[in-house]
Amino acid sequence: MTDSCPCLILAPLQGVTDVVFRQTYVRHFTGIDQAMAPFISTMSSRRLKPSRLKDVDPELNKALPVVPQILGNQPDDFIYLGDYLFDMGYAQVNWNLGCPHSKIAKKMRGSGLLSHPDKIDVFLARVIPAMKPALSVKIRLGRKSKEEIRDLIQMFNSHKLDEIILHPRTGEQMYTGVADVDAFERAMSDCIHPMVYNGDIVDTASWERIRLRFPGINRFMIGRGILSNPFLPEQIKGVNIDYQNTEAQVRERLKNFHADLFNRYKQVFSGPGHLTGRMKGFWGYLGPSFENSKKPLKKLLKSNSEQDYLDRVCEFWEMKLRFCPGPK
Repeated sequence: MTDSCPCLILAPLQGVTDVVFRQTYVRHFTGIDQAMAPFISTMSSRRLKPSRLKDVDPELNKALPVVPQILGNQPDDFIYLGDYLFDMGYAQVNWNLGCPHSKIAKKMRGSGLLSHPDKIDVFLARVIPAMKPALSVKIRLGRKSKEEIRDLIQMFNSHKLDEIILHPRTGEQMYTGVADVDAFERAMSDCIHPMVYNGDIVDTASWERIRLRFPGINRFMIGRGILSNPFLPEQIKGVNIDYQNTEAQVRERLKNFHADLFNRYKQVFSGPGHLTGRMKGFWGYLGPSFENSKKPLKKLLKSNSEQDYLDRVCEFWEMKLRFCPGPK
């Protein structure tokens, strides 16, 4: 086991872990060391609008170090955007080769490229020598088969990469089933690059299993586990949180976090539909972590106006449901 404290990275979830969420999260919780921003699609010099890069504006990301992530398959556009981000102050960018959504995969982006290591090879050979920032990649075991990872790792070994972040599912699995830690171990044994583990760390028990299984890894990416339990990074870092005996304090921290997030999104989104839509996404992760929350959560998610939403949230808190995150 490594002696140093683990580095915990907030995963990039499109439409969820944006700069507003990241800023707000670190005002209420500790334990996260770094974040990866949700992907930015490649843009040529003709189409680049600085407003599309606001999520990674260094002035807005001082509270938590962030690595920009790029989605794309055109080398010249990738180089242009990577260099633009470098000039903004980012020494490293990440290439998204893991997005599992079919609309993206069908366009040969995200996990859609994983079945074509030859195309990735040509892309990296063109991009890495020409681009200013260093490059890491975020991948899955493959698009259709976990056996694809063998050829992928062999190909990645021939390129200069900062690290490989591996979520051990295939793209077609999306988030179903369980993360294949055996496949991760095989990939790690064949890989010459530093690796980051990502997948199914949802409570302290799952964290301990992964930590003990991979003692040589010190960087871990967590997404859904943090969204469903914002206290998880603190617990991993050694903070003892007794949900049962400190119910009121736990609920109050979550309530304050929600209120802060709502008010900050209200300053960003132009219409109430966008605001409540984003907040419903927040509850989609957090809500099921409360005991007996199915009915009040369903009511909350059906709210059709800002005031209706706030009324349903108020009702939810007043029920004083017990917070009990983790596998159900």
